[in-house]
Amino acid sequence: MKKILTLSLVALALSCCTPSVKLIPRKAFQGEVEGVPIDLYTLKSENLTVQITNFGARVVSLYTPDKHGNWADIVVGHDNLQAYVAPPGERFLGATVGPVANRIGNAAFQVEGETWHTDANDNGVNTLHGGFKGIDMRPWTVESSSATSLTLSLECPNGQDGFPGNRTITLTYSVSDADFKVEIEANSNKITPFNITHHPFFCLRGEGEGTVEDYLMTICASAYTPVDSLSIPTGEIVPVEGTPFDFRKPHAIGQYINEENEQLRFGHGYDHNWCLDGEGMRTACKVQDPVSGRTIEVITDQPGLQFYSGNFFNGGEAGKNGKPLGFRSSLVLEAQGWPDAVNHPNFPSSLILPEETYRSITIYRFGAE
Repeated sequence: MKKILTLSLVALALSCCTPSVKLIPRKAFQGEVEGVPIDLYTLKSENLTVQITNFGARVVSLYTPDKHGNWADIVVGHDNLQAYVAPPGERFLGATVGPVANRIGNAAFQVEGETWHTDANDNGVNTLHGGFKGIDMRPWTVESSSATSLTLSLECPNGQDGFPGNRTITLTYSVSDADFKVEIEANSNKITPFNITHHPFFCLRGEGEGTVEDYLMTICASAYTPVDSLSIPTGEIVPVEGTPFDFRKPHAIGQYINEENEQLRFGHGYDHNWCLDGEGMRTACKVQDPVSGRTIEVITDQPGLQFYSGNFFNGGEAGKNGKPLGFRSSLVLEAQGWPDAVNHPNFPSSLILPEETYRSITIYRFGAE
C-alpha cells in the first residue's frame, strides 16, 4: 500500500508541475514498419516533456519553459510517422544515428587487413551516418517504458550497410528535472567501429522561430578537426585559438560565421568536430538564446562534439507547425567520437573488440536565464 501511495504522489506531483502542452497524438505514429509495431511514447519530468518514437529511436518533440515560464517545443521534427519513413527533406531529424555516425571517407576502412566497403550515401563517395539504412531508418524493439524512461534495442546483422559483425545496440532515454539523458550500449561478435549519437535539431525559441546566429555559444575545446571540401577530416588536429572556431569564451554563433575562411566555406558555416578538453563526464558546450532565455548544456563522456549550424535548410521544408525551416533556424549538437576515426590512427579509436562493450552517456540539460 505504501509503495502504491508513493507512486501516486509522484504522478500527482508531475501532473501539477507540468503544464498542459499540445502533444502530438499517439495515433499519428501507430503502425508497423518491417513487421515491428511503431508507437509514440511520452516522458515527463518537472521541466521537460519529451515524445519519442521507436522508428529510428527518434525524439519528435521536446517541451521546456522559457525565462517567463512559457513552454514550447524546441526540436525540429514531423507530426506523423509517414514523414519519417519517407522524409520530404532532412532525414536525420531527432534520430539516433550510426552504427558509425558522421562520415567515413571513400566509404571504406580496414579491420585486421580486410577492407570493408560501406554505403556511399554521401555525395556518391563517402558514408554518412551509417549508410542508406543505418539505425535511423529501422524500427527498434521496445524493451521497457515508464513515465520517465524508455529503453529500446536493435539488432544489426553482419554486413548491413557494409559493416562487420552481428551487433546489438541498447538505448535508454530518461528525464529527470531539466535533464534529458541518452545512454547507449553496444556489442559485436567481430571487431567493428562504433560511433553512435543522438541527432537533435534544436530551435530554442520554438520550431521555425528566429536564427541560431543570435545564440551565445561556449564549446569546451582547444582544438578541432578541419575537413576537405566533402567534409572528410584531413587528419589534422588544429588549435582553435585565433580562428572562427574558438568558442572557449561565449560569443554569438553568427559573430564569425560569414568570415572568409576555407573551413567555413567547406561547411557553408559550422559543421565540424570539436576535440573536447578533458575526459569522463564533463561539460562539452552551452548554448543560450538571448530572446527566450532558454539554455542547453551538453554533458558527455565522448571525445568530440559535432556542431552543425543548420546551413542547408532553405525554407523549402516545413516542421510540425507548418512553418518553413529557414536557413540557420536550428542547430545540432552531437556528442560522439571523431569523424572518420577508423581511417585516422592519430584519432581516438572507434574500434570495439568482441569482448568489449561500447558505452556512451550524454545529458542535455535545459534551463532559462
